[in-house]
Amino acid sequence: MIDTLATYESGSFDPFLNLAMEQHLLETVKGGCCLLYLWQNENTVVIGRNQNPWAECRSSLLESEGGHLARRLSGGGAVFHDLGNLNFTFLVPTEDYDLAKQQRVLLEACRSFGIPAELSGRNDLTADGRKFSGNAFYHNGPRSYHHGTLLVDVDGEKLSRYLTPAKAKLEAKGVASVRSRVVNLIELCPTLTIDGLKRALTGAFEQVYGLPSAPRVLTDADRDRVADLRETYASWAWRFGQKLPFTCRTEGRFPWGGAELQLNVDEGVIRAARLYTDAMDHGLAAEAEAALTGRSFRKEAIEPALRGSGLEADVREDLLGLIADLI
Repeated sequence: MIDTLATYESGSFDPFLNLAMEQHLLETVKGGCCLLYLWQNENTVVIGRNQNPWAECRSSLLESEGGHLARRLSGGGAVFHDLGNLNFTFLVPTEDYDLAKQQRVLLEACRSFGIPAELSGRNDLTADGRKFSGNAFYHNGPRSYHHGTLLVDVDGEKLSRYLTPAKAKLEAKGVASVRSRVVNLIELCPTLTIDGLKRALTGAFEQVYGLPSAPRVLTDADRDRVADLRETYASWAWRFGQKLPFTCRTEGRFPWGGAELQLNVDEGVIRAARLYTDAMDHGLAAEAEAALTGRSFRKEAIEPALRGSGLEADVREDLLGLIADLI
């Protein structure tokens, strides 16, 4: 039974730190307590635990523009976060997990601004038939969390650009995102602000549970643990190196000939490469395949591998251009 409410608001926009904090708050939430965690990420795509990053996001474009690709513990689909988005997490002992009650907090907070918020299915909150919040869930034995997004004034152009996978053919294992028609809450309530929504959520949290809340205060030990967890969340192995094998194919026509490139990737590494071409140079395909096989499926590994090969300069650059559509 919930007899204590706690809140924690992150002062950081670092997605890796915020996800690390979320995990630590989950690990340390006490019996009988429900903790509401509010946080924001800057220019970030967050994918679900079982998603293929290359199938969900144009990660090279995102990172070239100063953004971040992050992977969370929970399932569900890919979402875009910027400072027009407010993220929430309810962290509780599993025996006290009450999704309906937690979602009522969100609905009441939004309705306090005159927004006609409704629950759609199990995962989404909508207004006027358009989605403004997607939810995901994580259960880990004695503790669980329910988290999600609240779109207040998100940059829709970036959302669409980063969450559009490459046009090249990709056959991937893993959970695919389902795109929905979305709405920013500011369209429905022009005076709404992130700070105002935070206050409304805290107020609704206390109202729905019928209890006062108190801030969760961090200790030095808390901060040390979060710093360690952040290293994992920021690592390439966690974000890209999951065992979700896939194949991809891309093709193009160049002055030196046509090219169809097929790559087999597993745990973020190119396990096999095959180049089909009508180029006059009969050794071109074997040279390219040897350069690519065994390389991490990322720009920083592929570029030096191709540029250090025996391929002609124009062929190297054309192949890099083809691969850029995949990464």
